[in-house]
Amino acid sequence: MTSPASRRDAATRASDRPGDASPFALGLLLRRAHWRAAGVMSEALRPLGIELRHFAVLIVLVDRGPTVQRDLAAATGTDKAGIMRVVDDLERRNLAVRKAVPGDRRARSVEITPEGLALFDAAHVAAEPLVERLTADLGPDGSEQLTRLLTLLAHPGDQEPAPPTHSG
Repeated sequence: MTSPASRRDAATRASDRPGDASPFALGLLLRRAHWRAAGVMSEALRPLGIELRHFAVLIVLVDRGPTVQRDLAAATGTDKAGIMRVVDDLERRNLAVRKAVPGDRRARSVEITPEGLALFDAAHVAAEPLVERLTADLGPDGSEQLTRLLTLLAHPGDQEPAPPTHSG
């Protein structure tokens, strides 16, 4: 004999299929959407010779300026060894440089180079048409609405929600 839990209707079980009513559906859909978006971003970065993990560091450096490696690791969700490898790669390409931190002989600050900034800008140009293709099915205002909603999810309490827009 099967238990009540095992007889549960398949429609209530977690999946990432359209129409899933489980409490896990949102997370699973966000994961699938992330995979698609990451694939598109990787496609944009590939001709530039870098990967998403490199670009994530460049984003932090552009946003924060020179940043110590431990803070780069935290900001990108990378472990200490991983961030060292990424920064090594960026240094080899002359996209970033490590500098000593005054007053702390062990700490190293990472700074984006002019070449790194040029690549950062080129990546945005390369990504634009790919992102348009990714979001084409969302309709004319869909991309902006999705960005607004994801911002509210990712940064709760940091943003005032925009008033709803009505077309007509």
